[in-house]
Amino acid sequence: MTELTDFLPYIVVVWLAIIGLYGMATSGNLFHLIMCLCVFQSSIWILLLSIGYRREATAPIFDDVSPEVSVIDPVMQALSLTDIVVGATIVAILLTIAIQVHKRLGTLDPNQLNSIQK
Repeated sequence: MTELTDFLPYIVVVWLAIIGLYGMATSGNLFHLIMCLCVFQSSIWILLLSIGYRREATAPIFDDVSPEVSVIDPVMQALSLTDIVVGATIVAILLTIAIQVHKRLGTLDPNQLNSIQK
């Protein structure tokens, strides 16, 4: 029988994803849009860690663990770390682009940027 605590990380994932997507869809500022992207990406980290977690499992060090012992999935941990590094890089690049857009065009409103290009 499953408990509510087993589904709690997935509820948090959905909640953060909805907040991030809503913020990105309604954003009127490039910096706000980038921060909402960070919130959405946080939901992905929690999802990856929730998938790999096993209750009452040991660390994935296989030197002295018998084959019958349950261990935490190390692939999900590696994917989470990779996602964090790639996400930080993307956010840094997007923030740099937003700063350059503001310096050159004087606005951070995505709607105004569309009319400037025409």
